[in-house]
Amino acid sequence: MPAPSRRWGWHQLTSPWAATLVADAQIAPGDLVIDVGAGTGAITRHLVDRGARVLAVELHAGRATALRRCFAGQRVTVIVADAADLRLPRRPFRVVANPPFSVTTALLRRITAPGSRLVRADLIVPWHVARRWADGDAPGARRWRRDFDAVVGRSLPRSAFAPPPPNGVAVLTIRRVHSVGSQHPDLARASRRS
Repeated sequence: MPAPSRRWGWHQLTSPWAATLVADAQIAPGDLVIDVGAGTGAITRHLVDRGARVLAVELHAGRATALRRCFAGQRVTVIVADAADLRLPRRPFRVVANPPFSVTTALLRRITAPGSRLVRADLIVPWHVARRWADGDAPGARRWRRDFDAVVGRSLPRSAFAPPPPNGVAVLTIRRVHSVGSQHPDLARASRRS
């Protein structure tokens, strides 16, 4: 039987690299941030230290239970869900995550879908995915490019993960082109209802 980390396609980010990812994302106190594939909380821990309200999404039941124990009494809500089926917040949110690579495209499509209140996402993804999204070759690019800009950030060494991923990875940063609700009637209406 394969080890759980391989069966779940999990490449755990080391704490120093998690701290670097969160620092680069420029999280401010009070930001609502989703950590998709939260694992053991490497990224969540640094988001909490910055004063963020965190939605830690983890499909693995054992890890979700451990996250609840670890962050009890803190501004962390643990959600057991598949990243591809994640219900997004109705208010502006950020994403800082090292998601399972198998759900990368589904997650990116979901957070950039019409009506999404995403402000910014900093995601660790396979290098080829980062390049494709930054070049505008990603699925639905004509639709999401009206609202979002995508750029490839820093590359991460294989040693930043346990177990190391088979190929290169990079941070893909997706930013909303203008503030949530400023020029989108649907988003402006949603803001008034929140």
